[in-house]
Amino acid sequence: MTTADTAPTTPAAASDSAASTLAIHGGSPVCDPAVPFMKPQLQPQDVAAAHAVLESGMLRAASKCSELETRFAEASDASHALTCANGTCALQLAYHAIGLKPGDHVIVPAWTYVATASMLVAQGVRPIFCDSLPGSYQIDVEDARKRITPETKAIACTHIYGIPVDIDAVQALAAEHSLKVVYDCAQAHLATYNGKGIGAFGDVCTYSFYATKNLGTGEGGIVTTNDDTLATDIGLLRSHGETEKYLHERIGFNYRMNDITGAIGCSRLTRLLDETNARRAAAKLYEAIVAGIEGLGQPEPTPGSEPAWHLYSVKLDLDKFSCTRDEFCDALRAEGVPTAVHYPKCLTDQPAFADVIEANGRDYADRFGGGSAGAERAAHPPVSRRLASQVFSLPMHHELTKADTARVGEALAKVTAAFRN
Repeated sequence: MTTADTAPTTPAAASDSAASTLAIHGGSPVCDPAVPFMKPQLQPQDVAAAHAVLESGMLRAASKCSELETRFAEASDASHALTCANGTCALQLAYHAIGLKPGDHVIVPAWTYVATASMLVAQGVRPIFCDSLPGSYQIDVEDARKRITPETKAIACTHIYGIPVDIDAVQALAAEHSLKVVYDCAQAHLATYNGKGIGAFGDVCTYSFYATKNLGTGEGGIVTTNDDTLATDIGLLRSHGETEKYLHERIGFNYRMNDITGAIGCSRLTRLLDETNARRAAAKLYEAIVAGIEGLGQPEPTPGSEPAWHLYSVKLDLDKFSCTRDEFCDALRAEGVPTAVHYPKCLTDQPAFADVIEANGRDYADRFGGGSAGAERAAHPPVSRRLASQVFSLPMHHELTKADTARVGEALAKVTAAFRN
C-alpha cells in the first residue's frame, strides 16, 4: 500500500473530514458554545429603576411614563409620544385616532406581523394586502398603488426588521390619494430616514416595547405623532375618553402603561443609541460575510435609511440548494448558530384572514388582469409568499462581537457547502 493510499487515515486528514461533516450528521459544531440569538436581559440599573417605583408605591402611569414620553419623542424626532400597554394597543389607538370606519379599506403589506392587519379587522376595516420588495422586504409602493380604490382611506406600513420603508414614495402616494399613513415601527426604534428619526413622518407611528425588542420593557408600547389634535385624541382613547376625573367626553379604552414599565424604559433608553450603533456595526460585518456566500441574499436597506437592525434576516436561494429553508436552519442550529423565521407564513396564508383574502381576490382581480391567475395574484402577493419560504434571521444583538459574526460566517459557509446543488 502506498503513502498516498494511507494518507486519508492520518490524524490531520481525519480531523479535516470531521470538520467538514455537518454537526447534524455527527460532525463537530463550528460554534461551541452556541452564539446567543438575542440578549434581552435587564441590567442592574434597570432593575434598580423598577425597584425604586415599587418602593414609591406609585405603580400606575405617572412621572416615569411621562419622562419616557418626553425622551422618546425627542429621540425619534416626533412632537408627541404617548405610552400605552403594548404595541398592539398602539396600533389600535392609531387606527381609531385617524378616523377609520367599518367598511373602509387600508393598504397593508402581506409581509408583516399579524397585529398590523388584525387591529384593522378588529375595527371592521378591511386590510388590502399588497406585496413587498424582494431586496429590502419592505412594502412595494407600486403594487400598493394598484390596490387603491375610493374605499381606501389609509396605508399602514411596517418598517420590517428595523429597515425603514421608502418613506418618500409612501408619502407621495398618500398625498396623491389623500390617504392617512400609519407606520408600524415595532422593530425600528431609532431608525432614521434621510437623516431624520422615523417619528418625523406619517400621521402616526407605533412602537412595541415587548421583551425582545431593541427597547424591551417586558410589555409596553408608545404612539408618536406630529399632529396636536391626534395627540389629544390618542390620549383620550388611551384612558376611557376621560378629560377630568369621572368626566368622559368619548368612548375609550384602558390602554395605559404603568410606571414600573416606564422606569425600565427610561433606564434602557439611556443606552439605546449605543446599543443600536453596536447592532449597526454587527450588520456591517454580516453584510460582508453574506455577500461572499453564493446562494444567500443579504437585506438591502432602503436608500437614505439607517436601519435599527432589530433582526438581520437573510434570504436563501432555494434553487441553489438541495434543502428547504427549515432544513438549512436545523443544520445551522446544530453548528451552534440559532436562527428564527420571521415569519413562516405571510398574512394572506393566515386562516384568520380567510374571509378577507377571498373578498380581496374577488374585488381586486380585474386590476391585475389574467383571469384566475390575476385573482390569485390579487389575493396572494407572490413576493411575500416566496419570502415566507426563504427568509431566516441570524443572531443579532448589541453584544455581538466580531468573533461571533466570524463564527456565524464560518457556519454559514459550512452549511451552504454541504447543501449546495
